[in-house]
Amino acid sequence: MDIKHIVEAILFAAHRPMSIKQIQQVFPELEQPQLIEIQAAIDAIIDDYRPRPIELKCVASGYRFQVKAELSPWVARLFEEKPPKYSRALMETLAIIAYRQPVTRGDIEDIRGVSVSSSIIQTLLEREWIKVIGQKPVPGRPSLYGTSKQFLDYFNLSTLTELPTLEEIHSLNESIADNPTPQASRENP
Repeated sequence: MDIKHIVEAILFAAHRPMSIKQIQQVFPELEQPQLIEIQAAIDAIIDDYRPRPIELKCVASGYRFQVKAELSPWVARLFEEKPPKYSRALMETLAIIAYRQPVTRGDIEDIRGVSVSSSIIQTLLEREWIKVIGQKPVPGRPSLYGTSKQFLDYFNLSTLTELPTLEEIHSLNESIADNPTPQASRENP
């Protein structure tokens, strides 16, 4: 069998992103291709899917098939369940952790200027978007929080360096403020 076809089938059937090493381990021990052969197969699959509506994407945990971003509004209509809406406080807390990690709860409160609800931290831990990466060497030894691979996977990122810079965020906010869209037109496209 062609390695490319086997790798494509493995990635298509997987319910999670898979690294090259994890793909290699699916093969029987005596038939395991070299990592470079698997990478070549992945590169060929990526090229094959360029004109297609789905893509093979590399995220922090490995490779996964997904719908191309420009088509996701149509595909999202298939799912009755709406994605959860997160509060502004939760998203601010997550952003602080992502951009300033490692941080303690006290650091987050100092930046936000308000206390952080235990339920916010608990929700982020349950979603596995953040994790405790240590304790700060100060009295009380507060937990230090950082983002996880699941955070990167969920937001379609390979590394934290792909997060928008603060300048990009400010320019986006300015362009939104300069060109506000009326509420009615956003609701009725």
